[in-house]
Amino acid sequence: MTTDRVYNVLFLCTANSSRSILAESILETEAKGRFKAYSAGSQPKGEVNPLALKELAALGYPSAGFSSKSWDEFAKPGAPEMDFIFTVCDSAHGEACPVWIGHPMTAHWGVEDPAAVQGSEVEKGRAFAEAARFLKNRIMAFLSLPLSSIDKLALEQHLRQIGAMEGATAKPAGAG
Repeated sequence: MTTDRVYNVLFLCTANSSRSILAESILETEAKGRFKAYSAGSQPKGEVNPLALKELAALGYPSAGFSSKSWDEFAKPGAPEMDFIFTVCDSAHGEACPVWIGHPMTAHWGVEDPAAVQGSEVEKGRAFAEAARFLKNRIMAFLSLPLSSIDKLALEQHLRQIGAMEGATAKPAGAG
């Protein structure tokens, strides 16, 4: 991998309404032009969760222009070719994904669904803040990887390790 081009990253979550949207906005901002972030879902809800947008705004990340869309958009001819695909929910991780052009590197970065939290608005807000924090920690670890000087096998191992960071919902595939 070289550092002289922009890499495409797709975050997948079944509904594409919360976690994948959080990750898309965080990576797009923190990557400072080195990566282009996208998000999609296998069964998109059709709308972005307002609490996800509220959390992004509270953290100073862009919170406008996001949409809940199908991952089929990224499997069509003419779609951007992905370099990395990260599942951020356990159900998307277990689903049969489309065949992606270019064979991108993949990893599971599962985080609990903040939209599933029942309770007060404060408790729901806390869940979104925690999900955003876990995703940002993973994204910052990803951005710190020396892509131009690391071989593919080592990179794949690092991507799996990032998925096992604090807040992981499921044991990553291949973990002992």
